[in-house]
Amino acid sequence: MSYHKTLMEYAQKQVSACIQHDTISDELFAKYGVNRGLRDINGKGVLTGLTNISKIVSFKEKGGKREPCDGELWYRGYNVRDLVGAMAGKRFGFERTAYLLLFGELPNEEEETDFFRHLARSRSLPTNFTRDVIMKAPGRDIMSSMTRSILTLASYDPQALSSDLADNLRQCIMLIATFPMLAAYGYHAYNHYENNASMYIHRPMPRKSTAENLLRMLRPDGNYTQTEAEVLDVALMLHMEHGGGNNSTFTTRVVTSSGADTYATMAAAMSSLKGPRHGGANIKVMDMMDDIREHVHHYEDEEAIRKYLTRMIRGKAFDGKGLIYGMGHAVYSISDPREKVFKSFVTKLAEEKGRCDELMLYNNIEKIAPEVIAAERRIYKGVSPNVDFYSGFVYSMLGIPVELYTPLFAIARIVGWSAHRLEELVGNGKIIRPAYMSIMKERSL
Repeated sequence: MSYHKTLMEYAQKQVSACIQHDTISDELFAKYGVNRGLRDINGKGVLTGLTNISKIVSFKEKGGKREPCDGELWYRGYNVRDLVGAMAGKRFGFERTAYLLLFGELPNEEEETDFFRHLARSRSLPTNFTRDVIMKAPGRDIMSSMTRSILTLASYDPQALSSDLADNLRQCIMLIATFPMLAAYGYHAYNHYENNASMYIHRPMPRKSTAENLLRMLRPDGNYTQTEAEVLDVALMLHMEHGGGNNSTFTTRVVTSSGADTYATMAAAMSSLKGPRHGGANIKVMDMMDDIREHVHHYEDEEAIRKYLTRMIRGKAFDGKGLIYGMGHAVYSISDPREKVFKSFVTKLAEEKGRCDELMLYNNIEKIAPEVIAAERRIYKGVSPNVDFYSGFVYSMLGIPVELYTPLFAIARIVGWSAHRLEELVGNGKIIRPAYMSIMKERSL
């Protein structure tokens, strides 16, 4: 610990040097036409690849002009709104959609049964893995715990480094099946060793869906309602894929293109997803909502809500960063289709849980926040709630601990990562290596 303190003191002294030599002005990015974040001023991403897995629509051509439109999300040619509508109320929506994303078609009854059987049989970990790996170094950062477990699983796979497509598909299916276990057991280890809570490890049941097993593994009694399982199933469906350009999926494609193995690739994707600008966004929304509740005591008082949101956007409330979290999206313009689909299920769960008063607060913020942002900021496209605005609220109603919010995202998104990894492998393209322009000044010794 003493050396750690000494090293920290040294690092603090050197921070100014890093800032001095690593700061590049916005003017230079504009001068050389560099789109920061690989997006232009309107939020349109720089084209870096082609995919047949999913499609995001946020603008449409009308009269030769590009105009904002209500957002659309498509999986393998199907509108996600229609997919959720067709599967709502039925079990295994997540599993059916996973089959679609991996193999390109919706399964027939025989294919569905066969795929589900393989997922169920893959819901197991090596002997003593939970004890020796997951419980060995528990911590609140469940994403790091899961990432460590993913890399360790490679040691148990004799074909871990195989470039054979069948081996890689097998590894992806195994990780899709075991991610819920890695997340749930990682949380229970942390909760037991660091919070002095009781330890209970429920094994997944073969005939239960991913959503059902997840709720069962998280709860001491293993009980859940049909509505709870249905809403979680829908949440997983909506989070499982979002185009090749989102940060963690692009990471998947980049690492895959280098020839790295499945385990290393998924660990890299996990490291990307855990960032607060990506998978951790719903936690920030929950922190913001807690702050709003402390300052707005009547959820139907729209004027009080408007005043407090205005203070937030001016950087005078909450975290002082001038943001209303859960509003707006890097890609969508007028609306996030996932939020629009999800909202009806949120309402259904809020009614079952007796939390309609909180839902009223969310609804009012959804209505007022875009107006406040438009009045206070110069915006280049529409502002509307994204899926993260409601997902944290849903997880809280399901009794899911905050530490598992981002891991839940990973449990869903591992399907999309797998689909994109397979597409990259089949395409056998070049290693992804974009260019950076050096503005370094040469010096002589």
